[in-house]
Formats: sequence, structure tokens, C-alpha cells
Amino acid sequence: MKKVVLLLALVALSLGSCGTKKKIAELESKNKECQDLLNSTTVKLNMCLSEKDILNNQIADLKKTNSDLISNVGNMTMLSTKGAENLEKSLESLKEKDLKISRLQDALTKKDSVTLALVTSLKSSVGINDPDIEINVEKGVVMISIADKMLFKSGSYEVSDRAKEVLGKVAKVVNDKSTFECMVESHTDNVPYRNGVLLDNWDLSVKRATSVVRVLTNDHKVNPKQLIAAGRGEFIPLVENDSTQNRSANRRTRIIVMPKIDEFYNMIEKEMKNQAGK
Repeated sequence: MKKVVLLLALVALSLGSCGTKKKIAELESKNKECQDLLNSTTVKLNMCLSEKDILNNQIADLKKTNSDLISNVGNMTMLSTKGAENLEKSLESLKEKDLKISRLQDALTKKDSVTLALVTSLKSSVGINDPDIEINVEKGVVMISIADKMLFKSGSYEVSDRAKEVLGKVAKVVNDKSTFECMVESHTDNVPYRNGVLLDNWDLSVKRATSVVRVLTNDHKVNPKQLIAAGRGEFIPLVENDSTQNRSANRRTRIIVMPKIDEFYNMIEKEMKNQAGK
């Protein structure tokens, strides 16, 4: 009997051992599967974390880019506004320049006729029509040129009676414009001057200029503050001093009436209106 019980116990023990090994094997298999799954999941997690870092960096870059763009848009708006203002100012400046150019072109177109009108007016004021007297306008000044044969005898600086009459009418023009300056500028030919206390042609030209100034101030009450006496000697001839006729042309006295520029244009405007009314 004991042998039977022992045998049964051994069989039971053997069967139990086989079941445990099977379960252990199953558990080990499942454990391996779980470990593989964990490893795989860990790898995926690490990949996701890496991707997350990359995405976070990209998001930060995008935010910075967006901020920069917003700032640039603001700057561009400011630049566009300033650009528009500058463009508007440039256009206004161009319009002003075009207007000035147009006015200058008009002035140049009218220059000859205006000059002629002004000279005609001055000749009328002076009241003289003589080939030995020339009146013209150059660079904003009025030039009355009188041949020395009318003003002086040869080699002399004493003003002739006929010249005093002419100078009286010139004085009337100057006296009517108290703000004008008037320069008396005398020229000689190149024949050396040797007569009396004067040293040379330069002395003679200065003496002739001061003689004319004295007639204007003493005889015709021109304000001395308006007058300038200048002697140019033989050094600015109109033509070569190679003939009697040319030397005669070079001996001259110019009375240069110098108005202020605004008054000069007022004279022109007045004369233009006078011409337009004719």
C-alpha cells in the first residue's frame, strides 16, 4: 500500500513540475514581449521628444520671424508714409522749378522787346537823340555812353556847354530815383598824355570823371552820395587804337545808372505796361 501511495505522489509531483515549467515558459515569453514593447515604446518616445524639441525650436523661430515681419510692416508703413511725403514735396519742388523755368523762358522771350522799351523810355526821359550818345541796358544796369568829343575838347577835362545841357537831363533821371547809384566812368585812347600837371591818361580819365561829377552835383543838385567817379585810362578800349576814328571811339565817358534789382524790374514792368497800353 505504501508503495502505491509513494508512486502516486511521485506521479503527482512530476505532473506539477511539468505544469510549472510551462507556466514559467509562458511568463518568460510574455515578459520578453513586454520588454520588446517597452524598448520599442522607449525608442518612439525618444523620437517624439526629439521631434518636440525640433518643433519647439521651429515655433520659436516662426514667432521671431512673425515679430520681425510685424516690425518690418510697421517700418515699411512709416517709410511708405515718409516716401509719399517726400515724393509729394519733390513733385511740388518740380512744379515750382517748372514754373520758374517757364517764367524765365517768358522773360528771355520778352528780353529784347523789354530792353528796347526801357532804352526808349530812358532816351525819352533824357530827351536826346544823338549818335554821340548811346543808351543801353546790360546786366541790370543802364549805361549812358557819351563820346568825349561832345564832353571835352581834345586833351582837356573841362566840360563843354553842350555837354552840360546833356548832363542836366541825365541828372533829372538820377534825381527822380534817389536810391539809384550812378558811376561816371571815363576812358581815353592810348596816345600818351603830356600836358600840365597830369601824369598820364589815367590821371586824365579820373579828372574827366570828377569834372562830370562836379557838374552833376554843383549845377544839377545830384546827391553826391549817389555818385562814383572812376577813371579807366586807356586799358579797356572798345576797338584797337590803330586809327583816328578808332581812337575817337575809345575816348568816351559812360554814366552807369545802377538801380536796386527790384526797382530795375519795377521799371521794366512799368515800361511793359506802357508798351501794352499803346
